[in-house]
Amino acid sequence: MGTGEQDCEKHQLEAHEPNFSDSAFTGVRADEDERMGADQETSEALAELAALFRLLRSERRLTYAALERRAGLGHTTVSRVLNGRKVPTEATVVALAKALGADPGHLMSLRDRAVAESAPAPHPLGDEDAAFEERYRGYLVERHSRLTIVGLDLQGPQAACWPLDTAYLSLELAVRQDESPEEDGHGPSSIAERAERALAGRQRVLVRGLAGSGKTTLLQWLAVISAGQQPPGSLAHFRDLIPFVLPLRTLHLHSALPSPAQFLEAVRSTLASCQPLGWADRVLASGRGLLLIDGIDEVPSQRREQTKEWLRDLLAAYPRSHFLVTTRPSAVPERWLEGSRFTELTVRPMNRRDVTVFATRWHEAAGAGPGLEERFKNAVRAQRDLAQLASTPLMCALMCALHRDRRGHLPRSRMELYDAALSMLLFRRDIERGIEAPEGISLTQHQAIQLLQRLAYWLIRNGQTEMEEETALAVIDETLPAMPAVSEQGNAERVLTHLVSRSGLLRRPTADTIDFVHRTFQDYLGAKAAVETRDLGLLVKNAHDDQWEDVLRMAVAHARPAERATLLRRLVARGDRSAKHRMRLHLLAMACLDQATELNPDVREAVESRCAALLPPRSAREAAKLACIGPVILDLLPGPEEVGHEDEAKAVVQTAVTVGGDAAMSLLKKYRDCREFDVQSELAMGWNAYDAQEYDEEILRHLDESAKVVVNSHAELKALPALRQKVRLSFSGDFSTAEIASAVDAGRLRDLGISGGLLTDLGFVRNLRGLRNLSLSFPRGGFDVSPLDELPLTSLVIWSRHALDLSRIRELPHLEHLNLHARLVEPDVTHLPGLPNLRRLFLWERACLPGVLSGVSRFTGLEFLSFIASGLAEAARGEIAAMPSLVGLQIVGQNLSRLAESPPLPHVSDLILNNAVGLSDLTPVVKTFSNLRRLTVACRNTAEAVVDLTSLAGSAEHIEVHIIDAVTVIGLDLFPPGTVIRSPRPRTP
Repeated sequence: MGTGEQDCEKHQLEAHEPNFSDSAFTGVRADEDERMGADQETSEALAELAALFRLLRSERRLTYAALERRAGLGHTTVSRVLNGRKVPTEATVVALAKALGADPGHLMSLRDRAVAESAPAPHPLGDEDAAFEERYRGYLVERHSRLTIVGLDLQGPQAACWPLDTAYLSLELAVRQDESPEEDGHGPSSIAERAERALAGRQRVLVRGLAGSGKTTLLQWLAVISAGQQPPGSLAHFRDLIPFVLPLRTLHLHSALPSPAQFLEAVRSTLASCQPLGWADRVLASGRGLLLIDGIDEVPSQRREQTKEWLRDLLAAYPRSHFLVTTRPSAVPERWLEGSRFTELTVRPMNRRDVTVFATRWHEAAGAGPGLEERFKNAVRAQRDLAQLASTPLMCALMCALHRDRRGHLPRSRMELYDAALSMLLFRRDIERGIEAPEGISLTQHQAIQLLQRLAYWLIRNGQTEMEEETALAVIDETLPAMPAVSEQGNAERVLTHLVSRSGLLRRPTADTIDFVHRTFQDYLGAKAAVETRDLGLLVKNAHDDQWEDVLRMAVAHARPAERATLLRRLVARGDRSAKHRMRLHLLAMACLDQATELNPDVREAVESRCAALLPPRSAREAAKLACIGPVILDLLPGPEEVGHEDEAKAVVQTAVTVGGDAAMSLLKKYRDCREFDVQSELAMGWNAYDAQEYDEEILRHLDESAKVVVNSHAELKALPALRQKVRLSFSGDFSTAEIASAVDAGRLRDLGISGGLLTDLGFVRNLRGLRNLSLSFPRGGFDVSPLDELPLTSLVIWSRHALDLSRIRELPHLEHLNLHARLVEPDVTHLPGLPNLRRLFLWERACLPGVLSGVSRFTGLEFLSFIASGLAEAARGEIAAMPSLVGLQIVGQNLSRLAESPPLPHVSDLILNNAVGLSDLTPVVKTFSNLRRLTVACRNTAEAVVDLTSLAGSAEHIEVHIIDAVTVIGLDLFPPGTVIRSPRPRTP
């Protein structure tokens, strides 16, 4: 676009800019702004915030339309903010700050001040009202300061009750973008914020949430912080509000719903008779009322419209008061209160960090010790199904309580946990809360389970996670004739409505579909149905599908002993026949053993014998294969006390890191105290699959400083400052010099690796005076290495596709290890910089051109040399033979028949043959290296994987042989036990 076109576009945009004056502002919500404007016009912070935004917009020379586009906000939203007409949401402030390139911290503090300043002015109270309100506030705090969960089979009268202030967890609430009065339908479809932020500035809210998601506890918390006059900053306006907690299940629903004067009496408050005449009306009329109306879903369906009219009547009478209403999602349609200007918020499931925080607070509130808390967290991490269940406060509290009640144990079989959860959700919870058939249907626990498992099994058989409502009705309709006690109460539609509304297991993701809130309950119930209908063959037929994995495991738990043995025999037999699915089927059978409380010993032995050849893994290759099986493999991997060798420990960690997830974290945590270098290195590699701070606390800070942390992305680079383990770092990606320099701790860094295409200037390494090991890989271009001159490096690795001029480095006085995979500008090693302490030299393919080893004898202290066989010129053979300090040699790609042409090398005691040719006859090795003490033969990347050790038999007493990746080794019987080590270690047949 040319300059003239740009100017034209700018003129057109500015022509449509709003006139930012109070008189010019109009909008669909102007009526609400007029009601709030009087308070907000007096807010100095709001005016200052608006002025600062206008100044930033002017300094950035952005048109208003351009600002809207950059921030992803609507015209009305930006207009309100820059006019100072309304306190913006946090999300709006952050979006504008980002668009303007400003620090959001100061802007957010102004917003918080504006929230506090915009709160309604205190209403003068009469002496009688003031005295009663003080007493009422104290009553509410005392009444609601303890959290109780009903339906738990626990020991002791206080087992399900604990202090709210320590047990409460701030929920995450999502608002649909087009529901928000701030956002005008732009950007993402929803925004999720913590409750105290999501509720800030909102006067009327409908909160939707599944059974046990914490809706009632949220209202309880709001009542306590308002009554106690100690709300967080974002809810500062709650300080002067008087809460009325109205759980609809306790109101007298067979008569008229209560008027404000009857609120306290309706909830059976002992202060009902003490309230001053007309007090509740005065509180609500002044705008100081906070009506917390809980459980629209707990009102009988035929009375919900009556409840809505009651609520509308309250809104009309008291428009200035605050209203917060809760319901389960399916009880009322979307936008049920839209005409009354309610914002709808939805409770989000708890994430992993929420579960951790909840468990910490629950155990603190329950007086449980830290050891019990840690064991619970480990149990939830280690068992995937438990982690899936712990996504609501109700289920998480149930699991915490069961864990404590059973003295630190959650059942590994899971069945006891599911039984307790189903009993609570399907029966005990409504009974103990006094809720009687709000949909006109009353089911026993057994009846509800029978219906639910039919729905679950249909979903499983059809490979679906949700079903059309029409299909669900058909499934129930087919079942009802066999359940006359249920069919007498209503048709399939009424029964399904009851299950969705009350079971806590079903939900409506859309208006005409049904699914289970937890996949694990679907699998549990579906497996029960499969066993009851004797569909063992169908289970085995689908066992290779990971979607049937948990169904198989739970079917084994549900089955009777004979059925269980039949199921496992068929599973093993199918694995024996199917090469494609053998590993998965045999390992799945092994995982099922944990669910087999009673099993024929022959069947158990058959399963275990198949898996003995697979577990534990012994190499990276085996680890990769096992990781492909998926999370089920984590249940079969041993802990550090169960592995016999370091290679097994390393491979187990590799498997867990590749699989990832909470269960993997629990296993990795067990290995953090293993001191083996390879295990520590693998653990350090796993951090980028987890929350950086959590992984640092759980794993990294427990490792040796030798473990290297690898940074692969800018997201990981951003998380790096949270890590304490920053002694050895490796950056792999397109990171700039400035980014790397700002991320490293110059005082602590000892080992640095850089692999990427953006770095050509190494000047920043001059400041890393503690750096000892440096690895550089630059695939896209050459670079100047002169900044490395005289650094205190002891190890240097350089990989490059371009010519490398090392002569620009005068000297590396401390360097002991040099590893080069780059073509040298110089013809041979005589042109390398001064390396007086060099002990180990590696020259790989690009560096090892013919003749490059000429002059290698100048490194008089060299102890180990590695090179490509093609780079060994005739002159260099003599130099190597004349280097008595050279005791170790690695030759890559050597044809052993030509090795005989080399002069004898009796001083070399450690030889590595990497991808050698002619391994069927090692006679040239014996002749050339007469004093060999250690021989390593690596068959990687070569088709020749047969090694014949026969010619070494005469040296068998004093030579140690390592064989890597060989398919066949001949002559093993000629060596004493333990002198030939194979990697990976072969398994005994």
